[in-house]
Amino acid sequence: EADGINAEYGVCTDLIHGINAEYGIARHNAQLAQSVVDSGAVPLLVLCIQEPELSLKRIAASALSDISKHSPELAQTVVDAGAIAHLAHLTLNPDAKLKRQVFSALSQISKHSVELAEMVVEAEIFPNILTCLKDTDEYVKKNCATLIREIAKHTPELAQLIVNAGGVAAVIDYVGDSVGNVRLPGIMMLGYVAAHSENLAMAVIVSKGVVQLAIALQEEQEDHIQAAAAWALGQAGRHTPEHAKSSCSS
Repeated sequence: EADGINAEYGVCTDLIHGINAEYGIARHNAQLAQSVVDSGAVPLLVLCIQEPELSLKRIAASALSDISKHSPELAQTVVDAGAIAHLAHLTLNPDAKLKRQVFSALSQISKHSVELAEMVVEAEIFPNILTCLKDTDEYVKKNCATLIREIAKHTPELAQLIVNAGGVAAVIDYVGDSVGNVRLPGIMMLGYVAAHSENLAMAVIVSKGVVQLAIALQEEQEDHIQAAAAWALGQAGRHTPEHAKSSCSS
């Protein structure tokens, strides 16, 4: 049994050392990412994120993120290898560097389609991941908020699921506690939720989301963050005169 464990560990170590440089290229190029997939690396990477060695988990999660980001087809390959359940399990791991990569990978999978986002949600990441919006590591917080944004943007049903889990209130707190580009995915998430329907927009308004968006609009100096805050405020107020009035009152 010990020999078997050592053999598995050796496979992972050889894999990481053998193609780590290639992932540096693959993250910029879908064709190279596809070549990594064609080599049969994805199932081994999923094996690596189950290993006890933290460095293996981190690099494997990063590689899965790099592969997933390029296209729905590449992300589906990662999903088909069983990655989501293992990544979801790692979202509450105490290691910040690992969680950064785990949330990045789940975000890259979720962004492509409703179906992929639903698969991530079905791994029961809510409401547990909301605690990571208060993590001491800024990259963990930002990547967690990015994952929530990528899920919320797709459909009213997915956005409502996040609302029901307490996600809007958690993201509003996150926007209030963050600054600069760390704040941005939270701002965008609130805009996406508000855009879906009158009821979801009102959920953002009554939770004081408009207040935090207005504060962000005033405080932030970067044009793209100000533009995102203004856009999100517009989504909250656009549905009916009542929404517009409530937004202004807030």
